[in-house]
Amino acid sequence: MTRTVADIMATQLTTFPPDMNVNEAIRILLSQRISGAPVVNADGTLLGVLSKKDCLKVVFSSRYHDDWGGPVRDFMSTPVETLPPDMDLVSAAQYFINSNYRRFPVLRDGKLVGQVSRYDILKSVTETPPSFRSSHRPR
Repeated sequence: MTRTVADIMATQLTTFPPDMNVNEAIRILLSQRISGAPVVNADGTLLGVLSKKDCLKVVFSSRYHDDWGGPVRDFMSTPVETLPPDMDLVSAAQYFINSNYRRFPVLRDGKLVGQVSRYDILKSVTETPPSFRSSHRPR
């Protein structure tokens, strides 16, 4: 049986609403020790991602302006690359190899259903029986 992104993705995610103040979002990222979180509207539609890199831009731009903060929607990154939940893990690994992203949001019917990371892929592969690993070596 081929394992898919849905089999290994995280489903308990920290998310931000687009109107949340970015200062509160920064505090949450720091307190939870996470590098970013999806920004979703009330019905679960993915609007963007707020990363620590985006937050650094907030901090440094505020040094030149008296305006500190604002809604997350003004600072989040868009567009967001995503993966479908039914993608096989070999294909998902290729996406990670060909990108600089550490994680991808997972969408089903346009709604956020999870997130998969490099860590998730590596952990899954190392927990898979050797027969699977040996038959899927990169060429």
